[in-house]
Order: sequence, then structure tokens, then C-alpha cells
Amino acid sequence: MSKISIKTFDAKEESIQKAINVTNIPKNDEGYEWIEPPVQLRGLKEMVKHSTILPQCIRAYKDNIAGFGIGIRYSVDEKETPEMVAEYNKLEQIVNLLNIEEDTKEVFEDLIEARETYGIAYLEVIRNVANQVSQIDFIKATETIKKTLPMGDIIETEYLYKGESIKRKRQFRKYKQEVNGKVVYFKEFGDPRKMDRKSGEYRTDIDVADQANEILEFKIGPEDYGEVRWIGQVLNIDGSRRAENLNNNYFLNGRHTPLMIVVSGGTLSDSSYTKLQEYVNDIKGENGQHAFMLLELEDTDNKVGFENDKKPTVEIKELASILQKDELFQEYLNNSRKKVQSAFRLPDLYLGYTSDFNRATAQTVQVLTEQQVFIPERKSLAWIINNKLLNAYGFKYVEVYFNEPDTTNPDDMVKIMSVTERAGGLTPNIARELTLKTIGKTSEDYDGEWGNIPVAVSKSQMQIVEPQIEKAIEKAVNDKDQDVLAVMRAVKEELLRLEE
Repeated sequence: MSKISIKTFDAKEESIQKAINVTNIPKNDEGYEWIEPPVQLRGLKEMVKHSTILPQCIRAYKDNIAGFGIGIRYSVDEKETPEMVAEYNKLEQIVNLLNIEEDTKEVFEDLIEARETYGIAYLEVIRNVANQVSQIDFIKATETIKKTLPMGDIIETEYLYKGESIKRKRQFRKYKQEVNGKVVYFKEFGDPRKMDRKSGEYRTDIDVADQANEILEFKIGPEDYGEVRWIGQVLNIDGSRRAENLNNNYFLNGRHTPLMIVVSGGTLSDSSYTKLQEYVNDIKGENGQHAFMLLELEDTDNKVGFENDKKPTVEIKELASILQKDELFQEYLNNSRKKVQSAFRLPDLYLGYTSDFNRATAQTVQVLTEQQVFIPERKSLAWIINNKLLNAYGFKYVEVYFNEPDTTNPDDMVKIMSVTERAGGLTPNIARELTLKTIGKTSEDYDGEWGNIPVAVSKSQMQIVEPQIEKAIEKAVNDKDQDVLAVMRAVKEELLRLEE
């Protein structure tokens, strides 16, 4: 029989150890420090430039994700306090001053356009002396940025969550930008170390002017350089471009001969040939209207007199039937367009490709596209801004969000308000707020408590009060009490006004 030994540990003497860092091995197929994109980014840009559908899809993402602007709101449902107001004003100022060359929302519009074109986009981030983000700049030349894998020392970083400091350990990447032989280095966003922007080395003795800024990347998917949504449609996009080139080439090198003149038993005289050539050259415009042409033939047979029984003839044959009537591959082009749209999950209505819709279908399309495409994208982008870009500020009560269009159906709103009013849940202040919001104006509550009393309740109360007022007026008339009568009539007029 084997013996089993049991050993106990005193927590004061020996603590249990475990891994406190991420331990998975990052992929490195190239085996080099600086990794290259899997595809040529310049080639992706060229494909977008020559596509008949990609620019519209990218523009739809750009306009509908960030195009409605950036807003600020309270992230907690509490009564407003001076501290909350101070945070709100501070965040508003920070967002407005993140870039003074253009509206901050335009920076993110450019960012989205680059991300949908290349699969990845970059912001250069500048911090102030308090280590808080004070400025952002969109890096236009996306294809000039290279990066490393997360490598080097494991660094402890600080993350603020609801005002509480949390420590995390991670590895960071390096970035560099190469343009015309010049190289500038950047460190990954959140890296607390100092880096030399000229050499890419981490050092502590670096002048402020030579310290590297940070790069915050926005990419699609988990790949190191991201992956464009339409990568699976590359063949369709390239095929559509070739089909368009073929159609365009027809106007340069295609068949343009509309008719053929056949001469039998003779030949055109030199003068007729010249006239025919001039006619073809001058047929454009008003000069060719109501004109006629005379062709003279010369007999090519040597026979003369009665021996010549065959006379020269001229026959004109139309060649329009063999001309290309319309562009080729229309069905292929249309199918390719739909496949690219499906990669972006965009309906025709957002790209101007259909007029076959009504108010109901347009409303349904807008609501579904908002829910399935744009709202998730806005939330993801806002999360990065709040939890990464502006995390060092430690805001507790406010957050940034991206505005969205109003997809409320007025007909549905009328039905809801009618049901709510009958159920006693619609107050004058709520009705005023919904009405002014629908027409795009700011609402303020009515003065007085009656504005918060449901309309149905007010009506029922008036039905009880009005008979009593009538009795009081009748009694005042019988008693000839003019003072009470005047007061009761004023009360009655006020109740009638409230009913209206």
C-alpha cells in the first residue's frame, strides 16, 4: 500500500504564486522585429479610387457614424451637483480643443474613412505636463506607418475606473513612419516610458522636444494591420473595374462604322470619294441637316458600246445591327455591387441606388441599419474615447458619445401618446417636450405643479369641480353676492382655459 503525505502551508510563511500577466505567444510569421502588412496598403487605396461602389459605402460609414457630431452627457442617473456640472464643462472644453485646426468630429470622420480604406487608421496623441491627452492629430499617410509586435519589458500601467486606480501589466509595440528617407518613431498609446523619436530607444534622459508621441490605432478585426471589410470582394471589385474599362475602351477603339457602301461593276470617281470623305467629316451639328449627297461612278470594264451590258451599281448596307447597343456585363456589374454592399451591410437607400421605396420602407430600412450597423460602431468608437483616450482625466459623471439621427416614426408616436393619455400617464410637460423635440426645438417645463399632473387626471378633477362651481355661482346670484359671484366666474373661466 502506497503512502500519501499531506503538507499544509501557513499563509503567513508562504503565499501561493500565479501568473499575473498575459502569457499567450503573439503570432510572428515573419520572424522580424518590424512586421509588414499582409497586403500592399497603397493597392487598397487604388482599388477604392477606381471602384464604382466602395467610395459610396465608405462615405456612408463616415457620415453616419461620426457625421452627426460628438455629444456629452451624464453617465449617472443622479441629481445634478456642482461637481457634475464642473466635470461636464471640463469635458466639453477638452473635446472642443482636441484639435483646433478642424472640428473634432471631422477628425474622427477622416479616421473612419481611412480605417474602411486600409483596415486600420492612426491618431497621433499629445499629452500635457499632467500626462493627460490634450491634442490629437489624424495621420493622413496611413500606408507609411509600420509597427512591431508587442515586445520588450512588461510594463505596469495605471487605469482609472470610476475614480479608482487599477494596475495592469502589459507589453507595448513600437511604431515608425518612413517618408522620403526620413524616419520618426512613436510609442504605443499608454506606454509610460520615454522614447527617443529619432532612434526609437527607451531612455530617461531625453529632452522634451525629442520625446516620441503616442499612436492610438483603430483597426478592423484582430490582425496586426486589421483587415478591410471588403477583402472577400476584391475579385468582384477588380472585375467590375475591368468591365468598366472594356466599356470605356469601346468608345475609343470599338466599331463606329454605321454603314457600308458597296460598289459593283465600277469604282467611285475621285471627286465622289472626296465628297464622301468631306460629308463624313462635316456631318456633325447643323451642317449635316437636310443635306444630300451625289455619288458618281466610273466604269472599270474596258468594253464599250453595245458590248457593255452590265452597268455599275451602288448598294448601301446598314451596319448598326452589329454595333454595341449598351454597356456590357450589366448583370455582372449589378451583382458585384450588391456583394460589396453586403460586406458593409448597407441597403441601396443609403447609396442612392434606388427610387423604389416609400415612407414606410424607408423608415424600416433606416431603423434596421441603425440598429445593426451604425449604433454598434458609434458605441465602439465612443468606448475607445472614454476608456482609453480620456481615461487619465478620471471622469466619474460624464462621458462622450456620438450623436445619431432621429428615427422616431411620427405615426407611432401619435399612437403611443394617445394610449398613454387615456391611461393617465401623459402630463402637459411630457406632451410639450415630445412635441418640441419632434420639430427640433428645446422645451422647458410649464410653470406650476399642474404641468406635472396627467391630463386624464386633470380632466376627471375638473368634471368633479365644475358642478360645484356652477352651484356656487347659482347661490351667489340668488343671494345677490356680487363679490362671490365675481370670484366664482373667474374660477370657471380659468378651468375652461385649462380644459382647452
